[in-house]
Amino acid sequence: MQLYFFCPRWGSEAFDWDEFLTKVRRAGYEGVEWAISSTISKRELDTIWDKIQRYGLLLIGQHYDTYESDYSRHSEAYHAWFEKVKPYPFLRINSQTGKDYFTEDQNRSLINLVAKFSEQCGIPVFHETHRNKFSFAAHITRQYLEAIKDLRITLDASHWVNVAESWLEDQQEALDLAILRTSHIHARVGYPEGPQVPDPLAPEWESALEAHLNWWGRVVKCRINENNPLLTITPEFGPYPYLIEFPVTRQPLADQWDINVWMMRFMRERYMKLLQ
Repeated sequence: MQLYFFCPRWGSEAFDWDEFLTKVRRAGYEGVEWAISSTISKRELDTIWDKIQRYGLLLIGQHYDTYESDYSRHSEAYHAWFEKVKPYPFLRINSQTGKDYFTEDQNRSLINLVAKFSEQCGIPVFHETHRNKFSFAAHITRQYLEAIKDLRITLDASHWVNVAESWLEDQQEALDLAILRTSHIHARVGYPEGPQVPDPLAPEWESALEAHLNWWGRVVKCRINENNPLLTITPEFGPYPYLIEFPVTRQPLADQWDINVWMMRFMRERYMKLLQ
């Protein structure tokens, strides 16, 4: 099995793409995960796609910004995004799908839409466990996973820890099923009162980090056991307001870029031992 790490574009928008991609290569990532706005033009998509290829990097596309509360308009916008990106051979796509207040049938219709796209294009699409989406909580996601046997997810357990206001110790069956169906990981460390600890290297957050590392390690072991050829991981500590700042001065408590690079290198060393 191969283990590839991806750098989030989120939080590095201040760097132009050439500077950003140079930093990504130097840090040792295999690729980039890019949250692609629904308003982006084809010309800009073409330009950035060419740049990423020139730097020899892989690309995971991320859908995130279908916000319409009216289901019909939401479905149309969601479909339009996938039509826009159809010409580009992403390694895979990570989708923040649906809404927590849509009906199960409505969310399942969006999931089915993506399944058809994936079948047509051959690009796997995984649905991110994320607040405000159909997958906002472990117990709800479990229902979808049980009903849709080929549903695969991007596991971001930081959201579930925050939503449940717990370490999910009372939801083991839901977590076990999610781990079995995870194909991509967003490696951010959450805690019961928030989706991102201020600094995962700080000793006071050691237990939070270890909880997530154990979940991610179980995913790695599952993919090894099923002889899956590839697992992708994006260390995804985000900028403010995920990253806590001092009041008034607005100075961040930690450096987002440095945390993600540390997470990537630490996880690579930890989990590559499981592949040997």
